Amino acid sequence: MKVCAVIPVYNHGEAVGAVVKAVRSHGLPCVLVDDGSEPGCAAVLDGLAREDSEHVEVVRLPQNEGKGGAMMAGLRAALSRGYSHALQIDADGQHNANDIPRFLELAKAQPDMMVCGTPVYDESVPKGRLYGRYATHIWVWINTLSFAIRDSMCGFRVYPLQPTVALIDSVKIGKRMDFDVEVLVRLFWRGMRILNQPTQVRYPTDGISHFDVLWDNVRISGMHARLFFGMLVRLPVLLWRKVAR
Repeated sequence: MKVCAVIPVYNHGEAVGAVVKAVRSHGLPCVLVDDGSEPGCAAVLDGLAREDSEHVEVVRLPQNEGKGGAMMAGLRAALSRGYSHALQIDADGQHNANDIPRFLELAKAQPDMMVCGTPVYDESVPKGRLYGRYATHIWVWINTLSFAIRDSMCGFRVYPLQPTVALIDSVKIGKRMDFDVEVLVRLFWRGMRILNQPTQVRYPTDGISHFDVLWDNVRISGMHARLFFGMLVRLPVLLWRKVAR
């Protein structure tokens, strides 16, 4: 198993250095995806790559495509460089990098399964974001006919790259904040099993959130509707899978 970290970055110049340092302390190479960041942040990323050119590289998108677009570019790049798995972690410092060894241990034990973070929040979590997650949880449970996915919105996870890139190359998936949910549901539909790993989450070290309360919620609502009709088409297979297990 050969693992790297894929970190989508959009104007998190103040926080990303600490995240990279924490990830590298656990021995993981880093693919930093510059999602059309402003020049100051882009310069920070270039500096990180120069300081550790053997283990840190920058994949640069010419314009902002959203978190999902950045992740898809990073996952494709990781696979093309010979990695078998990619750990996704946010650039703003909200995820607890001390849990990386546990994520990797689970992935090594079950390399064909997705390891997904299940957030344990402190008081820094915005209450609107916290309550809004429950609607998504319910829709995901409906669209998978399963409780296997505890939290589909946490961007701290380990992807088996071959089936993930095969999916994103064959199906149109949302490029913004809807990506984390949609890619997970669609991988589940394709038979990928899920391991849930509790992890502490805090909001964020640099005070920047790129979640657009209006438009990201509109996109997520539309995604749930599309997935619901996709679930109906797959209903016989999903029901058979529940019986067979």
